[in-house]
Amino acid sequence: MRSRSPLVPTVMAGLCAALLAWQAVPASTEARLVPPLLLQQRADAPAAAGEEETAVFAGGCFWGVQAVFQHVKGVSAAISGYAGGAARSADYHSVGTGSTGHAESVQVRFDPRQVSYAQLLQVYFSVAHDPTQLNRQGPDSGPQYRSTVFPTSEAQARTARAYIDQLGAARVFGAPVVTTVEPGKPFYPAEAYHQDYLVLHPDYPYIVINDQPKVAALKKLFPQLWREQPVLVAKAR
Repeated sequence: MRSRSPLVPTVMAGLCAALLAWQAVPASTEARLVPPLLLQQRADAPAAAGEEETAVFAGGCFWGVQAVFQHVKGVSAAISGYAGGAARSADYHSVGTGSTGHAESVQVRFDPRQVSYAQLLQVYFSVAHDPTQLNRQGPDSGPQYRSTVFPTSEAQARTARAYIDQLGAARVFGAPVVTTVEPGKPFYPAEAYHQDYLVLHPDYPYIVINDQPKVAALKKLFPQLWREQPVLVAKAR
């Protein structure tokens, strides 16, 4: 489990080596480009001019998931936060106990004329996390790190369920997909010090080992969706 301190520690050479050894648990299996959602299963609704949509994804530590979606074309904001529980327990300390029902999540605001919800799901299942890990991702364990989609509409819920069924039937991962779909759950933004974490702390050992590879995989596997400059929370608000 990663440090809960809001400050990145100053790490000397010896301590850095120890941290690297401690945290050298793969965050996921090697990233792979999973098949896109079959056209006949898609539930994307036509977007009106200027209409933006919101999606929420959970897949382990929100630092890495946020960083991935910050580099996707058509995304106007990717905000770390919590979903699945009550407003009173939507804080880092409470969620870290694993007893609140919350999962560390990322709210993604996007223009469906540039990137569809189905494409965001493909990114999510390909590079943002490992959907076969139950209640954990790499070195982080507990239900707050579960693989979950929080749809914001019935259309999104249908699309997510169809995609999960498709990936499971095709045995894409060689293991069962454990991703759940939890509709009707509000999203609560996380504390300010969690926002843009990879951008602000690119050399933090946890980030280097667990999250930088996700961003690199996005660039490699999704060149058509890659945006070089990440959209930052401070600029999106």
